[in-house]
This record gives sequence, structure tokens and C-alpha cells, in this order.
Amino acid sequence: MIRVVFSRTLLGFNRLSVCHYSSAAIPAPNTQPEVHYKKLFINNEWQDATSRKTFPVINPATGEVICQVAEADQVDVDKAVKAARNAFRLGSPWRRMDASHRGLLLNRLADAIQRDAAYLAELETLDNGKPYAVAYTVDLPNVVKCLRYYAGWADKWEGKTIPIDGDYFCYTRHEPVGVCGQIIPWNFPLLMLAWKISPALATGNTIVMKVAEQTPLTALYVANLIKEVGFPEGVVNILPGMGPTAGAAIVKHMDVDKVAFTGSTEVGHLIQQASGASNLKRVTLELGGKSPNIILSDADMEDAVEQSHFALFFNQGQCCCAGSRTYVQADIYDEFLERSVERAKRRVVGNPFDLKTEQGPQIDQMSFNKILGYISSGKREGAKLMCGGEVASDRGYFIQPTVFGDVQDNMAIAREEIFGPVMQILKFKTMEEVVTRANDSKYGLAAAVFTKDIDKANYISNGLRAGTLFWFEFYVTEFLNFQLKRRTTNKDVCVLSIVLFFCSCAARYTLWRKIVSGLKFLDQATQPL
Repeated sequence: MIRVVFSRTLLGFNRLSVCHYSSAAIPAPNTQPEVHYKKLFINNEWQDATSRKTFPVINPATGEVICQVAEADQVDVDKAVKAARNAFRLGSPWRRMDASHRGLLLNRLADAIQRDAAYLAELETLDNGKPYAVAYTVDLPNVVKCLRYYAGWADKWEGKTIPIDGDYFCYTRHEPVGVCGQIIPWNFPLLMLAWKISPALATGNTIVMKVAEQTPLTALYVANLIKEVGFPEGVVNILPGMGPTAGAAIVKHMDVDKVAFTGSTEVGHLIQQASGASNLKRVTLELGGKSPNIILSDADMEDAVEQSHFALFFNQGQCCCAGSRTYVQADIYDEFLERSVERAKRRVVGNPFDLKTEQGPQIDQMSFNKILGYISSGKREGAKLMCGGEVASDRGYFIQPTVFGDVQDNMAIAREEIFGPVMQILKFKTMEEVVTRANDSKYGLAAAVFTKDIDKANYISNGLRAGTLFWFEFYVTEFLNFQLKRRTTNKDVCVLSIVLFFCSCAARYTLWRKIVSGLKFLDQATQPL
């Protein structure tokens, strides 16, 4: 088991944690960007869906239709998988390409995205609703960093030689898995695309990606950049479509070798089962979370309040590892609650294209209704509504920043993933108590602890059943997370992901004999591990 622990030094700065940026450095947005690409991207060509079906893409800030986009189904998935398999065949331009050139193509893609960053941020805001300033200063730079990081790894995966008995030369090499099916969510459309394609392409795989039906626009634009920078035909195929049709077709397809999915725990279960029932695909899943955020009495109050606010409200609360159970030690509970309410009331909710906006709309009507339902549940079960709890606009899917106090562990708002701007603050007395309560959850994605005492931090981190632990901050990470519960391993992002998820390790055994002219290799045999 691997656990990832992040700690900000006492003298460190906040980095992304409070999303500081200068509006002077952000280009003024076009609030009505033109949408150039609305079709399926298969084999480096733009195609209508075979059925000719389309679906509407909605602006969550207004509830209005932006455009109609082609809707892929099983027939289109078959075409995309066939293209990806052909691109992966032995002797294809992609298979014969030098690893260093794969890295070059990823860097070229990063260059193109950096060039068009303002337009991509506008598209991201248009169909996702996240503030343009955040899309431009947070999402886009991290997309570029991710691509460049894996570009650097493309030619650095080395095999080993293994001393074995007998007259043999034995060595290993890392090989691409094959056709990777990738299903990405709507909360970080561009960043999730980068997290999925970067390690897969760096290691020589081909891709069939289904993008979320709520947010297909940036992925389709990036598809055009993929063609522009020179990726061969069929290497990347991008399909907008619905989960029960296009998504299910990818998961069940007998010619897909691996599936990567980020989304709900319920759908993750179905994907794991379908992948096993088809051709035993490898699977990586990043699913839901209800992450504990623990504030000890010796924590820096101002910092803990701001970090906890960020941990919950960032991205409209739509983060899988959001710090959504805030446990505060009893002797500072009242002050922390009061300050958290004050901070939530100052949060700027509104037009996501306004550079002053901190919080945009929720993604769609379904999420909007679900969050309001949880707020009603919290009030009904006896939690104390300290602020917010109402619709924040007469159109679009805006919800006021909401804070509940006096929350108990058995309440629905403390046990279930809300995925919205609803903060729950719970009281605890001892470290032993809070570790037990924090672990009493079906989730195990992330956790955080705020304390100045390293012994306390280590005690709590060693006791928590969470794959990623933050100390001194709550930071949405690019590193690999390991979800410790529900036996779900993720993510696709970090150096380990290449070995764990996108490469097969194969051993080569070669019988050799000395010949007068030198070493001659005979009787070659290959045995995959």
C-alpha cells in the first residue's frame, strides 16, 4: 500500500490554496466564444454520429442552450476502437515512432494549448460554469504542466537485466497496454483530459475517450490541436456521448485493453464488473469522497479557516477530494464556526466571466436539485444552518455558500457526498475520537490535519484510512492518490501511473552461446509476466 502525504512548511506560501491571482495578468474574456467543433473526432477526422443524433450543451450560468453536439453510441465506439487498434498495430507510424518523438508531440500539444489558453478558458467557463479567472490561472497552467511532465518521461522508462540460472540472458522491458478507453467527468474537463491522455500517450498507447455530455467543448477543441501538432491517425479519438450508451460500449468492448474512469462510486462499481465480465480489462477508478478535514486547537486559526474554506468551496464544491467533513476541536469550535460563516458570507457568487467572481453555478439542474435536497435534509435532521442554503440567482444553477454547524456523524450531510457548496462543521474532543469518527465512512480518498505539532500530525495521519493526507493545507493535487476503501486504486497522474496503469512488463529470455565470431542469440522465447 502506498500513501501520499503533503505538507506545507511553516514558512511556505499558500500556492493554489487560496487561489490568489492578479486580474491584471488575465486577458479580458470573450463572454460569447465561437464554438468551432461539434462532431465526433475519429481517426483524425470530424464525423457526424452514425445515428445523426445530437444533444444540447447547456450554459449552467443561464440555463440556455449553447449548441448541439454529435452524440456517439455503440456503432461510433466500434469505429473509434477500430481506428485506435489500427493505430496500435505492429509497424504502424505510432508503434514505430521513437519514444523521444512521442515526448516531442506532447510538448507541441502543450505549446498549442498554452497559445490558445484564453480561448480554452472561455470555453471551459461557457459549458462548465467555473470562474474564467480560475480556469485561466489554475486549470490551464496545470494542463500544460501535466503534458510537459509526461513528455519528459516518454523516453526514460528503462528495463532491467536479471541474472538467472543457466545459459540465458534475461531482461525486462515496459510495453504499452494497447487501446485505452477513458471516461472523464465534467468538474475539471481540460485537466481530466490531460491527466488521462498524458501518461497513456507517453507510453505509446492509443485512446478512445468519452467526454462528459455536460462539458464536451474544450475536449473537442483539443482534439483539433492533437491533429494540428502531428499525432498520427487513430491515436486519439474523442467522443461526446452519454454514459449508458457510449460509456458502456467502451467498458464492455472486447478490443479495449484498459479503462480509466473518474466519476461516481455507483458507476465505478458497474465499470469494474463490466470490465471483468468482458475481457478482464485493467481498470483505474477515481471515485467519490467524503474527506475529513481535522482542525486541532493549536492550529493557526486564520490559516485553517481560509484553507478549510478553499477545501470545500473550490470549484463550487465539485471536487472528489473536497474537505467535506470539517472536524474542529471543542475548545476552538465556536470561534472557528463564526469565522467560517463570516468567510462564506464574503464569497463572491455570480457571473463566471466576471474576474471578481469566486463561485459560479453548479453544473446542471440535476446537481442543483440534489444539493438543495441535501440542504433541506440537513435542516430536517437538526443541523444548524448558519448561512446560505438558498438559490443565489433567478436563472442558472447558482447556490449560496452554505455552512452548517452542530452537525452529527449520522446525518446524511455528514455521510454522503454532496458535491456542492455546503460546508459541514463537526465538534470533537480528543485525537483518538476524531480518528475513529473520521474513519467511520465508506470513502477513503483524502484527509487533512491542521496542527503545529508534528507528533500530532503523524499520529493522526497514521490512524486515518485515507490514501492522500494533507498537512497545513488542503490542496487539490496532481499526484497519485490511492483510495483505501472500496479497493479502488487511482489516479492516472504521477510517475507511478506509467508503470501501474499504462505499461505491461514483459520478460525476455534468450538462450545464448559463444560463437567464434562473437555472441549469437538463438532460441528466442518471450514470456509476458
